[in-house]
Amino acid sequence: MMRCLLCFLLLAPVLATNPLSAPDPDLSAAQSFAQTRSHGRAPVRTLNPAETDSQCRSRTLDLVFIIDSSRSVRPGEFEKVKIFLADMVDTLDVGSDATRVAVVNYASTVKIEFLLKNHFNKPDMKKAITRIEPLAAGTMTGLAIKTAMNEAFTEESGARPRSSGISKVAIIVTDGRPQDQVEEVSAAARASGIEIYAVGVDRADMRSLQLMASIPLDDHVFYVETYGVIEKLTSKFRETLCGLDPCAMGHDCQHICVNSNASYYCQCRTGYILNADKKTCSLKRNEAVKVVVKEDPCKCEARLAFQKQTQAALQQLSAKLADVSGRMERLENMVGRA
Repeated sequence: MMRCLLCFLLLAPVLATNPLSAPDPDLSAAQSFAQTRSHGRAPVRTLNPAETDSQCRSRTLDLVFIIDSSRSVRPGEFEKVKIFLADMVDTLDVGSDATRVAVVNYASTVKIEFLLKNHFNKPDMKKAITRIEPLAAGTMTGLAIKTAMNEAFTEESGARPRSSGISKVAIIVTDGRPQDQVEEVSAAARASGIEIYAVGVDRADMRSLQLMASIPLDDHVFYVETYGVIEKLTSKFRETLCGLDPCAMGHDCQHICVNSNASYYCQCRTGYILNADKKTCSLKRNEAVKVVVKEDPCKCEARLAFQKQTQAALQQLSAKLADVSGRMERLENMVGRA
């Protein structure tokens, strides 16, 4: 029971429907207790640029991480953030024609660590992440978002043009309250086509996270108790950013399943047509054996009778062949699903 409670508390997005309402003290106590239990068991991880994980290929992005490295983020915690970034890179299909990644680091000042056009393979990108150093001092989150919008998401910096249809996504990671205004600059970023995810850690201000994030807030605002478990959000973002392959998850097409965005449709193999149920297939009529009887020039009744009998026999055989073919198709489909 405690293990299930731990999974729920650490992985579920946290979003208060009433930002001004006080947190549930029993829930907070349970979270603290669960977190204390987990610290003693979790192995210590370090960032290894050579390690790679599985990819997702369903969605191409221009992705910019905006990370808080203010004084409140201790050196060991900042290393956890860098491991989270490396894990996120591992889940993506990175490349010049696939997902491009940039990192914006901020505190009182803002530093673009690398641009969307700088690294198109995972090892180089992860090496660049290992070299990121904290900036310390304040928390100018609004300035960081503005810098990302005006400098990191530009075509000069490697972003694809809007006409390409490639999504622009920003993921903000912070543990504090912004020392500048975030509402207006976040609204401007969203209006420019940037989808914003806000990740709060420990003392992060929930109201500020909500003002920054895109809607629906339930899907774009996340919270974790400490930096020690921020890596747990990787699987959540994997589901969100990678999308799903409906055909790979199972379908009811008799012949061919074709992916279409988040859904799918069915097609038939050559020589077959899709039935009204849009799932099963039938042999085309014009594919059946055709017999054309030409009238005998000599008007021989015996030969004409023979030809008619032959026509009837061939048509009956054609119908049986079509029936057998249909049964074979259904059998192949059943064996394929087993």
